[in-house]
Amino acid sequence: MPNEEVWTIEELVALSDTVQHGKVEYRGKTVNFQFCELTEAEEPKVNMIDENATPDEKNDFYTKVGTERILSMIGKANTKNPDGILLDADNWPSLPTSLRFSISTEILSLNEEVAANFING
Repeated sequence: MPNEEVWTIEELVALSDTVQHGKVEYRGKTVNFQFCELTEAEEPKVNMIDENATPDEKNDFYTKVGTERILSMIGKANTKNPDGILLDADNWPSLPTSLRFSISTEILSLNEEVAANFING
């Protein structure tokens, strides 16, 4: 592939130490946020869900795990860049669900872009 950009290991390692910025449009206005990639040691620790759990219980479990991960990513950035704090664990539950979903999706889609570049490289 011509001019394919490939991540270096140094760039990938730096991602977990770099405050990244994102934004989503919500009802005609922009919401800015910051986050950092997590290392394995920083990932929220969770126990596995019982394999006999109902679909609703599994959905609730994975929603909680995803939320904890997003909040950890936001919290890490807030620690590294306190002047950029907009979102945090205290105000996250008060945000409209659709906005939280948009922010989570944006953060995860940026993560997928990094993963795709790493895998394709």
